[in-house]
Amino acid sequence: MKWNTFYRHWTTKPRAKEMRKNILITGGAGFIGSHLADELLSHEYEVRVLDNLSEQVHGSNCKRPAYLDSEVEMISGDVRNPDIVRRALQGVTAVYHFAARVGVGQSMYEVADYTSVNNEGTAVLLQALIERPVEKLVVASSMSLYGEGLYRTTSGQLVPGNIRSLAQLKNHDWELHHDDGSVLSPTPTPETKTPALASVYALSKYDQEQLCLIIGQAYGIPTVAMRFFNVYGPRQALSNPYTGVMAIFASRLINNKSPMIFEDGLQQRDFVSVYDVARACRLALEVPESASRVFNVGSGQHYTITELAGRISEAMGKSFIETEVTGKYRMGDIRHCFADISLARSILGYEPRVSIDDGLNELVQWLEGQVAEDKVEQARAELAARGLTV
Repeated sequence: MKWNTFYRHWTTKPRAKEMRKNILITGGAGFIGSHLADELLSHEYEVRVLDNLSEQVHGSNCKRPAYLDSEVEMISGDVRNPDIVRRALQGVTAVYHFAARVGVGQSMYEVADYTSVNNEGTAVLLQALIERPVEKLVVASSMSLYGEGLYRTTSGQLVPGNIRSLAQLKNHDWELHHDDGSVLSPTPTPETKTPALASVYALSKYDQEQLCLIIGQAYGIPTVAMRFFNVYGPRQALSNPYTGVMAIFASRLINNKSPMIFEDGLQQRDFVSVYDVARACRLALEVPESASRVFNVGSGQHYTITELAGRISEAMGKSFIETEVTGKYRMGDIRHCFADISLARSILGYEPRVSIDDGLNELVQWLEGQVAEDKVEQARAELAARGLTV
């Protein structure tokens, strides 16, 4: 039995037919949205998705993806179109707002498009929800809005990480330092950390989350913001060089090329299975106490990027391909950030179930037979030409 089939069977809890609710997922034909659709269907919700099937994510065919469950009602259209949004909201009792342009690097030179899709698209949706409120709104936010994570000094004091200076980065001094010059130690980042917006993408995600929370509060729509950390799993767009790092590494390895890592590869991140993310999002819908809150959604574990590259290389049977550590900094990147998930545990009852080893093994099974057009070097050259790497 395939993992996703097993997972759906394992988590299914029948819901009486008369209790079924219709849920809209904007951006629901994408990676995380489609897995959320599976999760909701397995718990007897009816699901509708609104998606523009962008070429960068879905390829040039721009048709309904085969992995999207046949029970899902699909509306093809742009979230910035008020008429299409109003149509998508008809008969809906709750909304997941996942529609967004993603990627830190690309956001730094496609500023207008990221701002239009992420900010304006959210505003159009909220304008429609003012006219037709729903029982709950859950918005996909991002760990990127934290900028640097939380750190601890040598004396044990907790301090927010500051943005590293360009002079420091040019000297390949990658770590963050306290005022006395000592190196700070990264520690799990809670939702209470003040955002430090280091990229256009981060700014737009913070704008999405705050717009939703503000309008939700004003119009009595219970609203939840889910701050996703580094999500991985099947269906991630392998030919999109600005997608998650796990998929980027997989794309390189499929083409027998070296995974490329910025800085020295020792930056730490939290990698969370898309199945755990989908379950957390369902819990946000179902738990009344989630309203007006923001939640970190991660695994509660952290790994260096170099370690991750080694793990996926080994899982794919391509350990002979050496990782390329570029020693370059990409504008908008941060050093360390990984999740404190205690709030999601206590309020939502969320507990990650998929280990990194199991998640990688399932990802590798999915990768068999996949075709990936490697555009990483092209993207890297684009960033360099614009002066966005140092």
